Formats: sequence, C-alpha cells, structure tokens
Amino acid sequence: MTDESNDANGVARRAVLRRSAGIAAAGAVSAFSAAASSVAHASVTRSAPSGIASSASVGALPSVVAGIRIPSSRIAREAAVFARQAYSETLFNHVMRTYVFGSLVFDRRGVHYDRELVFVAAVLHDLGLVESFQTPAEPFEVDGADAARRFLRERRVPAERAELVWDAIALHTSIGIATRKRPEIALVSVGSGMDFTGNDLRQLPSGALEEVLAAFPRKGFKQNALDAMMSLCRTKPLGELMHPFAEVGRRHIPNFSVPTVEDLLLAAPFKE
Repeated sequence: MTDESNDANGVARRAVLRRSAGIAAAGAVSAFSAAASSVAHASVTRSAPSGIASSASVGALPSVVAGIRIPSSRIAREAAVFARQAYSETLFNHVMRTYVFGSLVFDRRGVHYDRELVFVAAVLHDLGLVESFQTPAEPFEVDGADAARRFLRERRVPAERAELVWDAIALHTSIGIATRKRPEIALVSVGSGMDFTGNDLRQLPSGALEEVLAAFPRKGFKQNALDAMMSLCRTKPLGELMHPFAEVGRRHIPNFSVPTVEDLLLAAPFKE
C-alpha cells in the first residue's frame, strides 16, 4: 500500500468521522443514513425493473414443499411473480427456502401465524439487494422494507398488514430483536438465518432439508451472498455504518473507510 493511498484513505475516513461526530452509538445508522440520503431519496427508482413477468411465464410454484403449503392467494401469487422477476434464481430460491424453513420450525412448535403475510414478507425480504430499490445510504433491510410496503400499498393491502411486512423485513437480520416480536416477524428472521448460516437445521423434521433443497436448490448461494455484501460495501458504504456487512468490507476491500463503533465514540466532540 503506497503512502498516497494511505493518505487518501485517511482523508476519506476523517471526512466520514467528521460527519459522524456526535451521533450516539445506538442511533448512529438511522441518523447518519437519513442525513446522507434525504436529498437523494426523491430521485431513487421506486419501481421494479422493466418487463414484469406474468405468473404463467415465471413458472408455477409447488403447492407443498416438505409438508409446508405455499400460499396461493392473489397477493401471494403477485408477490411471488414480483420477486421472481426482480431476483436472480439463486436469490429467489433463498427467499423461498426462508419461508419453508421458518414455517417448518414454527409449525413444529405449534406457533400460530398468518401464513399469507409470512410468505409475502419472506419472498420480498431481500428486495434491498436489488439495485433498482436501493437508496444511497439506507441499510439494505430498510430499502427492502420500503420497497415491499410500496408494493403492498399499490395493491391496496390494509396498512396494518403492510406495516407488519415492513417490520419483518427491516428486522430480519436482527434476530435478537425479531424473535421477541410477533410470530410473522420472528419467522422471517429465523428462516433467513437458518438458510444463511445453517444454524438449528436439526430442528427440521427428518427428510425435510433434502426436500427443500430439491425444490429450491442453493445454486452457489454462499458466493452470491458474499458478492452482494461486497457490492453494498463498495456502492453505498454509508449504508454499512455499524452494520455487520462492514466487516466484510474491511476484510476484502482496500481502503474501506466506513468507521467502526470505536471510531464514532472517539470522534464525538467531547473532552471525555
């Protein structure tokens, strides 16, 4: 690494720290991102990529996978079509596994939940990874939640149901919080976490894992997920402030200048 690149990195890091000074650690992501993106929000693309596919052209979903029923209501079908055309096949299969894994665990525990709402939240939960739904500085979870809420509002879904989907998506990576919320919120977090890390797969009934993977193959999901995290770190680093993805950026991207929690604390404009 040259002195020139070190100097450039230091300048960028100091600039970010100056903008971050005084932000309380607990609220840093929200406040920092809002300040950075308030002007840009109006110009961000709000619709899905062009060429919306019909339900027939994207292929029919199975009605049942590993004993879990796939909802077939109008809004569930429209959400599946919307997700299928927005995502890559790898990402679409991930969101479907999220729904099935979470449902398998919660059904086995005897938890009652709104299956249609969970399905919609699960299949839309990664819209924030799609470029056309991304803002300059919001975390991808918030971008995805906002996109899903717009989708539901456009279809006149009652506000309280749309807000529940928003919460499920916005909190899906915060499992310690999500699991203390309503079952619909908790399920999306548990299901996506199981598919991401493999934690608690032992909770699945015998043979269920093989059936889920046969219906929705992983197709290089690990590399796909890593590439998505790296892309977010490169293209919208402010969205990764105090986010777990920042650790990926620090490991793999030279001169990654997003400050740590320690940086924010020490940059606060107080003597002690």
